[in-house]
Amino acid sequence: MLFLVAALLLLGVVMGTVAHAPLTFTAAVAAVVAAWLGIFALRELHGRRRASAHRPASARPTAGS
Repeated sequence: MLFLVAALLLLGVVMGTVAHAPLTFTAAVAAVVAAWLGIFALRELHGRRRASAHRPASARPTAGS
């Protein structure tokens, strides 16, 4: 519960900061964060596909497990 309160407090501080920043700055930072998250997601997806392709058949999960 304390973690939730701290997270909401931090979110309030960050949102308050964004409210006082110029719209162009906020949009630029949002675009950078979105690009970073997109690149991260693509790397994770590509890494998981490569890892599952190189795993031996005995180590792959079966339909029953």
